[in-house]
Amino acid sequence: MALHIIKLVVGCDTIDDLLAWHRTGEPWVMHTRMTPKRVDEVLDGGSLYRVIKGQVVCRQTILAIDTVGEGAAKRCEVTVDPPIIRVAPQPRRPFQGWRYLTPADAPPDLTESESAEMPADLARQLRELGAW
Repeated sequence: MALHIIKLVVGCDTIDDLLAWHRTGEPWVMHTRMTPKRVDEVLDGGSLYRVIKGQVVCRQTILAIDTVGEGAAKRCEVTVDPPIIRVAPQPRRPFQGWRYLTPADAPPDLTESESAEMPADLARQLRELGAW
């Protein structure tokens, strides 16, 4: 069973902002200090779920997890598949670093029509009210 990773995105307000950060032609790499101990489970089909402004809003499939550097410069690089998959917005409190996310706790993917129908903020408000 795949195990996922969830991480806050700081400094951007939307998925479009996240896309703007990425430079075309370079691999998508998320940098973090700690390397997951359960690498094999994460690499078995796991995804990197991203929290933007207190909501889990998207995910990318994890392709590789590498530890680079030595001593104080040691860090982890998580390479993800470029396509961003939008998920049903799910509230998440702030946390430091990253956390594991089980498949049972992961929000479901949105279809293309669901993600294109309305702005993400409106969809989040409707879900909070239980109307969608």
